[in-house]
Amino acid sequence: MPSTNFKDYYNILGVSRSSSGDDIKKKFRKLALKYHPDRNPGDKKAEARFKEITEAYEVLGDAEKRQKYDQFGKYWQQAGSSASGARGVNFDGVDFSQYGNFEEFINELLGRISTPGNTRSSRSSYNTRSYNTGAGAGNPFGDFGGGFGNQNTAPVDREAVLSLTFSEAFRGVTKRLNLGNESVEVRIPPGAKPGSKIRVKGKGRLDPYSKRQGDLYLKVDLQSHFFFHFEGDNLTCEVPITPDEAVLGATIDVPTPDGMVQMKVPPGIRHGQTLRLRGKGWSLPKGGRGDQLVKVAIAIPKNLTAKEKEFYEKIRAQRKEDPRSHLQKTRL
Repeated sequence: MPSTNFKDYYNILGVSRSSSGDDIKKKFRKLALKYHPDRNPGDKKAEARFKEITEAYEVLGDAEKRQKYDQFGKYWQQAGSSASGARGVNFDGVDFSQYGNFEEFINELLGRISTPGNTRSSRSSYNTRSYNTGAGAGNPFGDFGGGFGNQNTAPVDREAVLSLTFSEAFRGVTKRLNLGNESVEVRIPPGAKPGSKIRVKGKGRLDPYSKRQGDLYLKVDLQSHFFFHFEGDNLTCEVPITPDEAVLGATIDVPTPDGMVQMKVPPGIRHGQTLRLRGKGWSLPKGGRGDQLVKVAIAIPKNLTAKEKEFYEKIRAQRKEDPRSHLQKTRL
């Protein structure tokens, strides 16, 4: 996320600061569909616009990030400045002499962790939380789950946010992380979901009393995707169909995480109804695949040809069913 200049993400998405989360999501989806590179091949301006709105939604689409952006946004404008040159100087009650640069301060506020080659700080900063944990054993990266062990006296653990794309989380990825003066590789197994926690053993803080090294817990944050979304543990998407497909039924192509598949749409399906693609959803940590939920949206044609309009008029003239007949006697 660029840090040299403050960006008004509300202005980028064309929403107000009082907009609800749902309004922001609707606006992002509309813009993402319009500017997505697949719909604008070779258009560099559209590609840049898509990256810009995705960056904005990554912040405003997350309630916690949005709150932090609203609260600390003024610091983002100065994120590229050096703090080491301001020894002993305090701004707003903050002593910046303890940070290598201003972006390290912002990273600590937001609990972000850096990976080499990105646009964030080359050093890692944390919002550190302390936990009483057991010494633990087994897989150093652990499973995707909660809990931090028993309540025995143990080292101080710390937690940081790790941002992944949908592709990285679905297939698994190896990330090199900068932990202050140390660089480590962490293998993220396939199937990480928003909020998943991955344990990196022995990379926490040193307990000054027991002299034991704590653990680092990476909390997964998924970057926004224009088509796929999560609702709870389910991978979901929305696919448009035409009125005739809704009435007569059809077989349509639907994107899944690993390619297009055909899905049968039953005759008489309703707008907003959800269909299930079994075994085509998210990777499961212990192997296999979950289901993908496909919400159907009936797309009303806006630009009818003269022939199409003629056929719709014939259908209207021949229609026998009144979908509002049950409302005739409705009164307060």
